Amino acid sequence: MEDAEALKVLFCIKSMDSLGGRAERVLAAVASGLAERGHQVQLLSFDAAGAGSFYELSPKIERVFIGSGKDKGPSKSLRVLRHIVRLRGAIRRMNPDISVGFMHSAYIPLGLALVGTGYRVIASEHIVPEHYRSRPLQAALLQLTPFLVSIITCVSEQVRLAFSPFLRKEMVVMPNPLSTESKTRADVLGEGKQRKTVLTVGRMDRQKDHQTLIEAFARIADEFPDWDLRIVGEGELHRELAAKIAALGMEQRIFLPGVTKQISDEYQAAQLYVQPSRYESFGLTVVESLSHGLPAIGFKTCLGVNELIRDGRNGLLVDGNGDRVSALADGLRKLMADTGLRLELSKTGIGPMEENRIDRALDRWEDLLADETGARG
Repeated sequence: MEDAEALKVLFCIKSMDSLGGRAERVLAAVASGLAERGHQVQLLSFDAAGAGSFYELSPKIERVFIGSGKDKGPSKSLRVLRHIVRLRGAIRRMNPDISVGFMHSAYIPLGLALVGTGYRVIASEHIVPEHYRSRPLQAALLQLTPFLVSIITCVSEQVRLAFSPFLRKEMVVMPNPLSTESKTRADVLGEGKQRKTVLTVGRMDRQKDHQTLIEAFARIADEFPDWDLRIVGEGELHRELAAKIAALGMEQRIFLPGVTKQISDEYQAAQLYVQPSRYESFGLTVVESLSHGLPAIGFKTCLGVNELIRDGRNGLLVDGNGDRVSALADGLRKLMADTGLRLELSKTGIGPMEENRIDRALDRWEDLLADETGARG
């Protein structure tokens, strides 16, 4: 950002002391980068006092906690009301130049808390409209967002165009900062390995559709007795997925190892990556897998994935409109059986993504913050 002054920026998110997700990782990178550039950065979360962060944060960031850790008894609506009241008081005390709410679980309460105060709010959206179709209350609150915030960010033009014209005109694209270069490369052939691995990484919820992947792998498992499936992640569906694996008799072939901060080791040890999601705003794990040289499989209908996986060049895109299990099983079979094809697809990788370089992403955030606060010199 040219000729700009340092700003006091408050980032708000539901939680950082969790198993880690896409938005949390992006917030950690952006907030830390801005702090290192000399801005005064505060990070407010609904975590209990003293909670940690799954992702590393710059020591220059000031953490603020407004969760008491004792809100499990009251109803959800009462907890939200308490958070709004705490938010309003905390932000008035901190007096930031501008506040940024990451995800609707933060920017909606943040916007409501600051109604009538004169404080400016940026809503940072990290999901696509499909997420809200089965969540009518969240969908209704989403329509209120333009009246609560000054601007909404989303992660790509593809995602922006997926929203309604009413919301779309209030949105600007803010690409996620990421690295597309990896120091380690996966052994996609698996030469010398007794077991080969199909890998997926992600939160265990309906959006990720691990159920389809488990069924697809189980359908072809007997054809490939030396292959296993690893689902790295945690979430509310862990027990349900474990039960499904057991019902299919796949406990010795499909594994749920939990989460790890050494995720690069998982990519490096795998021979094939699969993203079975129904929708994504931006497939960060797909980028990571491709940057390690893994060929990837995803669905043609999946936003946030179908722009990253280039069918026949760095992976396969399979049909997501019909029988998803059969389509995914066919894609898996094709790449698991053909070592030469895996090797060929691994040569392309993700390629350069200039707009997602951390320095470029931070420049854009600085420009946006300056524009919204009038802080240009």
